[in-house]
Amino acid sequence: MGLHKNNYTSAMMSALCAVSLLMPSTAYALTKMSGDNVNVEQPAIPGSSKNRTQALKKTFDGKYQKVLQLLKNDRGLISDIKSVSKKFGIDPIHMVGAIVGEHTYNVDAMDRAQSYYIKAISYLKSDINFEYDGENITAFVERPQFEKCNNLKSSLELWTCRENVWISKFSGKTVDGKKFPRNRFSAVFFQPFYAGQTFGIGQLNPLTALMMTDAVSKVTGARKIDASRGKDVYATIMDPRKTLPYIAATLKSSIDAYKRYADFDISTNPGITATLYNTGNPKARALALARKNKALKAAGKPIETPQENYYGWLINDRIDELRSLL
Repeated sequence: MGLHKNNYTSAMMSALCAVSLLMPSTAYALTKMSGDNVNVEQPAIPGSSKNRTQALKKTFDGKYQKVLQLLKNDRGLISDIKSVSKKFGIDPIHMVGAIVGEHTYNVDAMDRAQSYYIKAISYLKSDINFEYDGENITAFVERPQFEKCNNLKSSLELWTCRENVWISKFSGKTVDGKKFPRNRFSAVFFQPFYAGQTFGIGQLNPLTALMMTDAVSKVTGARKIDASRGKDVYATIMDPRKTLPYIAATLKSSIDAYKRYADFDISTNPGITATLYNTGNPKARALALARKNKALKAAGKPIETPQENYYGWLINDRIDELRSLL
């Protein structure tokens, strides 16, 4: 997600939906999704994913089999996934789907879960600061453009608001004499090592983790992470045990968003939740779908359902094999 893997188009959608973020959909009754794929054939896999896999002389099926073996061999990890899922009130297949999708299409799985933590140690030896061009994120969000976000109560609302302000007021613009890159908020401020990075077994990025910290703390009692403590953020998302609640919280937020804003229950379709874990911005996407379906219904046409992308399609297609892990 690398949820959370937001692209710039997804981020723009989030900004456009910002004006109606607090308006739940009430146009029609809740529709429960089945666990089947909407698309008969797998949607196209992005060229970037293909090129990355080919450059490493890998195949998608080979990467899928490797992460499958990791999960088969680590019963302790599976036990933790089931335990965390129960705490967040979701089916553990959603967590399995997100992990498998990330390691099939974005990164190679390691041989065992503990290897992710060992890899983290090399990063955590150095200082980690979230900044751009010498301006720390904590100072950046004190700019007057972010004032409207200050009274928001949850970390999800707060950082979503800040992301939307970045898109509308800073991305690709010159502000107070300083030019800002036309890129994702997470890419500009939250990737101190290299562009496009996500870490850990859930391949979370720091911004997604910051959005989810209130939900994780509420459910598990864990100490909240803070943007001013970069090392803590990275230690959390890179440690396989600490990051699992953040994966679960991200998936739960997607289920909640589609139920509240689009009137769809996607809790029984891991392909859809995996898709949203991959693309990010579930709230904006749910609102966009709700608006589209309101117009379709007014025109007397059938409504559209959420659809899985290439990443989620694989999860539903291999669901029996993935369920056997649990």
